[in-house]
Amino acid sequence: MKAICYTDDRSLEVREVPTLTEPAAGHVLVNMDSASIMHGDKFFLGHPLPNGTWATALHDIYGSNGGGTIAAIGAGVPERYLERKVAIYKALKPSAEATGLWCETAQVPYETCLILPDNVRVRDYNGSLANILTIYAFLAQAQSEGHRGIIATAGSSATGLIAAALTRRMGIPAIFLVRSEASRDTLVGKGIENVLLTSDGDFEEQLRDLATRLDTTAVFDGVGGELLGRIVPALPEGATIYVAGIMGAAKPAVFSTMHIVEKNLTIKRYSVLETVTLSDPVKLAAATRDIEALIDDPLLATRIGKEFGFDKIEEAMTYDSSAGLRPVLVTR
Repeated sequence: MKAICYTDDRSLEVREVPTLTEPAAGHVLVNMDSASIMHGDKFFLGHPLPNGTWATALHDIYGSNGGGTIAAIGAGVPERYLERKVAIYKALKPSAEATGLWCETAQVPYETCLILPDNVRVRDYNGSLANILTIYAFLAQAQSEGHRGIIATAGSSATGLIAAALTRRMGIPAIFLVRSEASRDTLVGKGIENVLLTSDGDFEEQLRDLATRLDTTAVFDGVGGELLGRIVPALPEGATIYVAGIMGAAKPAVFSTMHIVEKNLTIKRYSVLETVTLSDPVKLAAATRDIEALIDDPLLATRIGKEFGFDKIEEAMTYDSSAGLRPVLVTR
């Protein structure tokens, strides 16, 4: 079968590799429909994982997020997975027997798969599961740490839209920050409330007043940099900033440490793979069941920018996804 594989120097190339026909115990074989190219896929080609190691996969096949139809199940896999459409987030359960997802037939642990409704198109959810779990686990952690409401700094991003969907369903107060009037109009048009434009002259005052009124003390920061410096003075007492992204990290965050002291603010890294939701198998299974029940919400769909065949991998890797639209690799 055709697959996109990583080389010793961490570049990518299309290869012919053996097609798997008998899944390992606890694994499924998935006829892949498509796979999203995520920011992490690009980042980890040039950077080791936090523990200093490189991600590895059977036959050196790359790719972490995708979707397809399960063709075969290994020993110990529940029968309900067979022949079902699934979205996949490979990082949920590392396995030496798993392939990457940029191939025609992938092998992954069944726990990395989310069963999709029969009436949805796999391609529309091939990059959704990682982002959905990121927000789902963030909300669980924020609530467990005593926070009532949230602020999403990248309000028009995939995670921002997912945060809007989940907080609306869960009755959690939320504020969404966007950079352009077009993004604000788009979110408002989707029925999303409490959208603030960061370029408004009185943005900081608006944020301070609304955050105090809604008690939004958990910040999901997917931007960082200059914006972080602007929002720190406007946060309510006891707020925690969960740093989850670095889109704006090229510019430094500038703020007085007096705000940290006076308001008892906390700033810490957020990694979904380190959360209790993902590290506890029971909680992960419960999260997956919850997400299965709401996955067909339009706000949870993958925002596809352009589709590429495997032979266009170099072009796909340079596709500009800054508007939140993902490049997608398609197998058929």
